[in-house]
Amino acid sequence: MRIGFTPLIAFLSDRLGNPRLVLIMLAWSALASFALMTQAEGFLQILAVAVLASVFWTSIMPLSETIAMAGVRNAGHDYGRMRLWGSLSFIAASFAGGVVLQRWGPASALQMLLASIALVALAAHFLPRPTGQGRLRRATTVPRIRFRDAARVARSPVFLLFLFTTGCIQSGHAIYYAFGTLHWRSQGLSGEVIGLLWAVGVAAEILLFMFSRRVVASLGVLNLIWIGAGAAVLRWSLTALSPPLWLLFPVQALHALTFGATHLAAVHFISSAVPEEASGTAQGLYAAYTAGIAMGAMMALSGLLYDALAQWAYFVMAGLGVVALAGATLLRRLWDGRHLIALDAGSAPKAG
Repeated sequence: MRIGFTPLIAFLSDRLGNPRLVLIMLAWSALASFALMTQAEGFLQILAVAVLASVFWTSIMPLSETIAMAGVRNAGHDYGRMRLWGSLSFIAASFAGGVVLQRWGPASALQMLLASIALVALAAHFLPRPTGQGRLRRATTVPRIRFRDAARVARSPVFLLFLFTTGCIQSGHAIYYAFGTLHWRSQGLSGEVIGLLWAVGVAAEILLFMFSRRVVASLGVLNLIWIGAGAAVLRWSLTALSPPLWLLFPVQALHALTFGATHLAAVHFISSAVPEEASGTAQGLYAAYTAGIAMGAMMALSGLLYDALAQWAYFVMAGLGVVALAGATLLRRLWDGRHLIALDAGSAPKAG
């Protein structure tokens, strides 16, 4: 669903020129869809509801990124200071979810999900209303994206290289996400220590986001992608060797680079390489490829890899980092920092 519908919904949001309104509609639709889960019975009904809900839910994050980066461009906001609240919320929700599940059992999971989505839907109403170029483009001369403009973005060799490179880095987390806990348990680590290791990764990510404006200004977008790729090679190679506990903590802190720096670079690349009127579409394509195609493929392979190679499967993830290093190096040669496309002036609506 993410692969097919997320770019389409993002394109329609760009076409409308009001991502806030679209996000509000998506959030309430996702809540209504997940609420149907309480009445679903049997595999087919549950599957149908899950598919419907995913159409709405998976499109929320790219639009959130679009709104956040509009704030960066038009109001000088700090993206990292906004994004770190998502990471903090992840830690809080993980802790609260564990407490609730332990006290009320698995049946409470759906209620927690519905409550969380309801909070998202309510919070969406407090997002800033579009101003300037972000207003509904009635009677303006601001170009409105057309399908052929979106196709030009999707076909751009530089944009495709960007997707491939960041996809290699992000999908390199597949073994870690799927089997990290099992691997650490096989090393004899307790549940408390494993939970702390997961928390260290997110905490390091938050620390990077706190200083992201300075980091991006100092290093630049393309260097951040290159650093994320290099960190992936180092992180997954060390993890494959089952290092001692004292070394696991700094290895986990590399999550700030493998995930955090790569994601930070990605949203800033899109902001710089794609016109604002097409930024939602580009964010949708990025989400569809990295979290959909690339991560989905590696998640599907991760079971086979871990079954055959155990912890040595992390070397395959390190190999993706090597490929990403090559992609990042080539990207630095090909992109000159300018927009990859210019919207056709003929796509502007007529005043009247």
